[in-house]
Amino acid sequence: MQLQPITATSARADSPVITDDEAGALARATVNLFRAWGMSDAEARTLLGGMAARTWSRWKEGHVGRIDRDLRMRMAHLMGIHKGLRYLFKDPARGYAWIRKPNAAFGGNSALDIMLRGELADLSLMREWLDAERGAW
Repeated sequence: MQLQPITATSARADSPVITDDEAGALARATVNLFRAWGMSDAEARTLLGGMAARTWSRWKEGHVGRIDRDLRMRMAHLMGIHKGLRYLFKDPARGYAWIRKPNAAFGGNSALDIMLRGELADLSLMREWLDAERGAW
């Protein structure tokens, strides 16, 4: 049996590509979101996949460099979480506070506790949970 060479494939039609300009806008929005959520630098860096402290400092100053696919997906999920909270809570402050509140649905952990496990799947899980709560599915 002969192995076939690996070739590049195009993005799936149901998986939108995030352009460089969109990724830059996502990065700026993420910095602002983390401020609203009251994230520490360590928490922010964990949610962004273990970002280096120096890189996070540059982001906060508005200097966003190259953004890889994993980071783009993390930010997209974070914006989806934010959107879900805005739908669930008319008062934005309640949604921002909800992130840190213990929740019986998460075994007494907060949404932030779940997301700080650091895996992309944890962000996806939280986004899906919020979408289900608001009836988006």
